Amino acid sequence: MKDKGLVIVESPTKAKTIGRILGKNFSVVSSMGHLIDLPKKELGVDIENGFKPNYVVISGRQKILSALKKESKGKKTVYIATDPDREGEAIGWQIKERIFEKKKVLRVVFHEITSAAVNSAFKNPRDFDLNMIEAQASRRTLDRIVGYFLSPLLWKKIARGLSAGRVQSVALRLVVEREKQIQKFIAQEYWEIEAELKKAASSQQPAASQFLARLDKIEDKKAQIQNKTEADRLLEDIKNNQFVVTEIKKTEKKRYPTAPFITSTLQQDAFNKLKFNATKTMIIAQQLYEGIDIGEDSPVGLITYMRTDSTHVAPEAIKELRDYISRHFGKKYIPEKPNVYKVKKLAQEAHEAIRTTSISKSPESLKQFLSNDQYKLYELIYNRFLASQMTPANYLITTVNITAGKYLFLASGSQLIFDGFMAVYSKNNNTEEEDAEESKKNKIPPLEKGEILDLLRLLPSQHFTKPPARFSDSSLVKALEEEGIGRPSTYAPIIQTLILRDYMRRLKGYFSPTELGFKVCDLLVEYFPKIMDIKFTALMEEELDEIEEGKFDRNKVLSDFYQPFKTALDFAQANIKKEIVFSDEICDRCGKPMIVKWGRKGKFLSCSGYPQCKNSKSISSGVKCPQAECGGELIERRSRRGFFFGCSNFPKCTFTSKALPQEEA
Repeated sequence: MKDKGLVIVESPTKAKTIGRILGKNFSVVSSMGHLIDLPKKELGVDIENGFKPNYVVISGRQKILSALKKESKGKKTVYIATDPDREGEAIGWQIKERIFEKKKVLRVVFHEITSAAVNSAFKNPRDFDLNMIEAQASRRTLDRIVGYFLSPLLWKKIARGLSAGRVQSVALRLVVEREKQIQKFIAQEYWEIEAELKKAASSQQPAASQFLARLDKIEDKKAQIQNKTEADRLLEDIKNNQFVVTEIKKTEKKRYPTAPFITSTLQQDAFNKLKFNATKTMIIAQQLYEGIDIGEDSPVGLITYMRTDSTHVAPEAIKELRDYISRHFGKKYIPEKPNVYKVKKLAQEAHEAIRTTSISKSPESLKQFLSNDQYKLYELIYNRFLASQMTPANYLITTVNITAGKYLFLASGSQLIFDGFMAVYSKNNNTEEEDAEESKKNKIPPLEKGEILDLLRLLPSQHFTKPPARFSDSSLVKALEEEGIGRPSTYAPIIQTLILRDYMRRLKGYFSPTELGFKVCDLLVEYFPKIMDIKFTALMEEELDEIEEGKFDRNKVLSDFYQPFKTALDFAQANIKKEIVFSDEICDRCGKPMIVKWGRKGKFLSCSGYPQCKNSKSISSGVKCPQAECGGELIERRSRRGFFFGCSNFPKCTFTSKALPQEEA
């Protein structure tokens, strides 16, 4: 039978899955991602002519375009089935404009790759959304203008080869400012006192009759104990008092389930519970979305589209989920009406939350078909979605006021009355911190007002205030989302870009800005405060969203951005001077001082007499190579995958490590 049409998607895996669903009447091919973009070595934006972008075929991709055009011969219709977001819309539009000007081209959109969703989408194709394309072109134009003009300034001030991005630079600022807070932080000592108590005349009772109460107030003022001397004085005074129950409060508290995942919350939970970084999470999620062979007639997408900021769930998926909960848990686990979750401003409501495409496909039933990492992430998504439409858990919270003379102690404990959505979560779904918190829960025995308690012992403990924690994948993504920086498709690339540029490094799961990252950030903040302003960047993101909604004019948004940017750029170009950092070393060839420079492979020493003297050398970390009898020292190096440490005796010694030995310990 003659083919009805040609279907173009981005990836070979997606093409394979959709091809098997559609059958022989369609030819499904992959574009292998972007084929057309702004040129690499020039601005590619006509600023004087309405910021018109000049798109070109990406180097090496012309053969793919030619193959797509060849595939379309004899086909009635070309269907573009790229991802259902701005980027997917733009990829498809650029292909259409480049090679299918005279052929009927339709846009097909689906948020899950299942037989029902794909066939329904092909029955209801649409035209391209020009507002989405305008919004994506605007973002690309903004990013190109910033990168193209700012990067040479970094070359002039610091080193050639450096680059700056509009959104990445603001994300770097978050990391740098957090590090500065940590460096300035001065720990303050404080003490806490707990009393281990039990019911009087209950020495034969089990340990459950014992519980802890914390010193809260002294003579109606908040207890603030600053040192050991003060703590010891209080201990001596407290132990001479009788402990009396003065008030008991019992309240029921509901704990509600959380919304099904969106991109940011998936990345946060995957880091906290699975220790997956943002990039790894999105790679695995992409695999689950595009299709896994699970022994059926064709591969099937197991989750919905994973780049989304919407908590919306299709009505049919909610109905299927509520039926499943009723059968497997009982009607008391189903809320009277489906749970509805708050959607943030300008979220893409046409998108859905990240959910399983079928709740009947439990993680355990698919385990044999999934890799270990795929199984873990699928289980995380499955359980979150399942729990999202269940009733809240109900706890009985007991709070007890206990007085010992002028001292007020507080004891509190919780008891689970009804598990609700918590029935979905086993210990395997908890983080280590959640498990530790669970094990520390105070069990309050039955008490009565006026009851006198036995003091078993007083427990003083020394503490120090802690600096703010460095950002992890989880907390940085959360901060980006809360501040309105970037969008679901950009969180993981932002982090990856900053690491590859060596502006920050991931050590033990947390980000530390490098010396280079500090320099780049400080320079940009000094000369481009508006570009580096978090609120301004968030406003730009909102305006891009408004372009997609058809509410803002693209040219006005770009013009309003460019004019003050150009003023700041001119000032910076006139005033920035090359920074020279002298080292303590002297050139062993000409005797001039060696200076610190940055290059493609990282920081190194170069003769200040360059170009007359071209002597240069690596900077040793001062750490001996761990290889026995090597005698070399570890030197920092860079590759396309980021930085690492290698032996100074390379190639004789090939030892490498991602971190210095003390950093790995």
